[in-house]
Parts: sequence; structure tokens; C-alpha cells
Amino acid sequence: MNIEYLGHASFLIAAENGVRIITDPYQTGDRIDYGAIQETADIVTVSHDHFDHNNAASVKGNPTVVRKEGKTEVKGIKFQGAPCYHDETKGKQRGSNIIFCFEVDGMRVCHLGDLGHILNDDQITQIGKVDILLAPVGGFYTIDAGAATQVSNKLKPKIIIPMHFKTPKTGLPIAGVDDFLQGKKNVRRIDGSAVEFKREQLPSTTEIVVLNPSR
Repeated sequence: MNIEYLGHASFLIAAENGVRIITDPYQTGDRIDYGAIQETADIVTVSHDHFDHNNAASVKGNPTVVRKEGKTEVKGIKFQGAPCYHDETKGKQRGSNIIFCFEVDGMRVCHLGDLGHILNDDQITQIGKVDILLAPVGGFYTIDAGAATQVSNKLKPKIIIPMHFKTPKTGLPIAGVDDFLQGKKNVRRIDGSAVEFKREQLPSTTEIVVLNPSR
């Protein structure tokens, strides 16, 4: 599996058999200055209906859009959408959010979307095993560094890839990735935007992999 960080909360995940998934494609503008997403994909996941996460129309290739809770299967990949909230007040401020988990090349990927609260035990059980966790860490609109650490400790993934953090290409009032990395071990910064994973090579203890946005 190859994972490329496009920017914000958007990743391009390519399976060995050629199936391509894009998560939460953003729309450029309103303090989102990443370059436009013009990649081709078979599947797009949308965690919630905000402009910086729901721009499925920008993705080429006439992809199937997965944006609902529960189970969905597309091109042999089974998606599980777990309901949660975009804030700490059960959606009263920013609405709902869907966490999408799916298996690619024998590894279970979990994209938290704009999760805005600590997950409870029932939600942790519903999500189940996680190999690769794509987690927001910037705060303000999502969980911050401390809450992201708590969620990660509960889910116990093999790999954590931070997302939704401050970069020179976003004017949003969110924190940079370093707040989340502070005091943590097993941090690997990639000099680029993409990384490849194989199931048999996943680490035995959690590793944080930091990617640079490609857009």
C-alpha cells in the first residue's frame, strides 16, 4: 500500500491491485491554499459535509463516493463508517462526523475525519483493530494534540499519520504537528509526501510517520 498526503485531511491510498482511494478531498480557498486535487481515484470517502472535506467533484475517474455510516463495499474493499461528532457537544456546534475504517493489502486503515472529541469505549470497540491511523492533531476544529494522543493510545495502531495541522498553506487557527510530536518516541519524518507499507513490515510498537503535503 502506498499513502500520499495531499494536504489537510486528504490522502491518496493506492492498493497493490491498483485500486485508488482519496479521503476527504478539500476545496481550495477560504484559508485552504493547498493546490487543487486533480488525481484519479476509484473511491472517495467523505467524513462530513464541509467544503474542506467534501469536494468529491474534483476527483477524476468518476469515483464511487462513500459518505454514510455502516457498511459499504466498493471494488472488494469493505468500508465501515462509525458515527461520531465534529465537536465536544454532540454535534451542536459543528455537526456530525464519520470515521471510516477499511482494509487495504491486509492492513486496516482508519481515517478519523474531523473528530472533535475523545472516543468512548463503545466507539473504540466498534472501530476495532487499527493498523494505520490517520488522525487530526491541530485542534480548534478537531481534537488537539493531547486528545489525539488519548485517542491513539486507546486505538493502539501500528502507525499514526498526523493530518489537519497548520502548514504555510493553511490560514486556519490550528496548531502545527510539533505539538503532537512533543515527548513522543518512534517518530519518523519522511522527506516527501508518500510512504509505502507492507503488512509483514509493520512495527511491533506504535510509530508516528510525518508526511509533507504534496499540494
